[in-house]
Amino acid sequence: MDIVSALRTFQRVVETGSFSAAAHDLDVTQPAVSRQVAALEGHFNTRLLHRTTSGLSLTAEGERMLPMALKILEAVEELGDAAGSDGAIASGKVRLSVPAPLGLYLSERLGDLLAAHPKLSVELLFREQSSDMIEERLDLEVRLGPVADSSLVCRRIGWTTAFLVASPGYLTRRPAPRAPKDIKDHECLCYSRAGEANIWSFSNGSEDMTVRISPRLTACNAVAIHRATLAGAGLAVLSHIIAMPDIAAGRLIPVMKDFQPSRLPVTVVYPSRRNMPLRVKTVLDFLIDAMAQDPSMCASGADRGWNG
Repeated sequence: MDIVSALRTFQRVVETGSFSAAAHDLDVTQPAVSRQVAALEGHFNTRLLHRTTSGLSLTAEGERMLPMALKILEAVEELGDAAGSDGAIASGKVRLSVPAPLGLYLSERLGDLLAAHPKLSVELLFREQSSDMIEERLDLEVRLGPVADSSLVCRRIGWTTAFLVASPGYLTRRPAPRAPKDIKDHECLCYSRAGEANIWSFSNGSEDMTVRISPRLTACNAVAIHRATLAGAGLAVLSHIIAMPDIAAGRLIPVMKDFQPSRLPVTVVYPSRRNMPLRVKTVLDFLIDAMAQDPSMCASGADRGWNG
């Protein structure tokens, strides 16, 4: 038995939750996956998975073995990188968690990454809130704003740029706000991010201001708020990623030019800088490069792209 191959198969079964899904990911037959897991259980003389009609779950022994198996696989990948870095191939799945607007931006560019690395796959998870990276077995996560978890490695990769916008139809019913104090007279649409749905922050270049609002609609996904804004339901603070096409087409109008939504740091976090597998480093480099290609996410972000 090739124990590294068996451990990799065991990992993929746990990640996907089924033998058939793991077989599809590994491009082998389902019986081959079953044999690998059975051989691993036989080698250690213990059952690692509960198999029921409703699905698979780890046994207590499987729970203990999984973290050790992941360390072994990471070490094997690192050895491969060290032994032949010029010829090393990024392979396996990378679980990447991102806020929805950034996920949309990345999804348009991931095709080139996957074409360049045929053995690499990416699971893109849209999350507005921070995750337990270890519990959810995430490789990378992008977070907006300050990162409080000191146990994670943090790397600043850019800044947000956002607009306060409304549809033309909404602005025929309500005059556009000219300053943050005017927002209290408006219907506000908010996507909840890290528990800050009731506060909007703005800057005029020299002073930061916060406004406490009573949102008429709150959603945990920015895309839902984007659609409600297009439908004329109220004002919203939207990322440039999803707002700019509609601003350019006249479907959304940016307001309060002298008081722009405050920019937030964009940080990628990961559990450890040691033993980073090549597959994860490859996606991390892609992420950093993708951010650098958009001037609105760079540190200066001088041009917000409108003259209203």
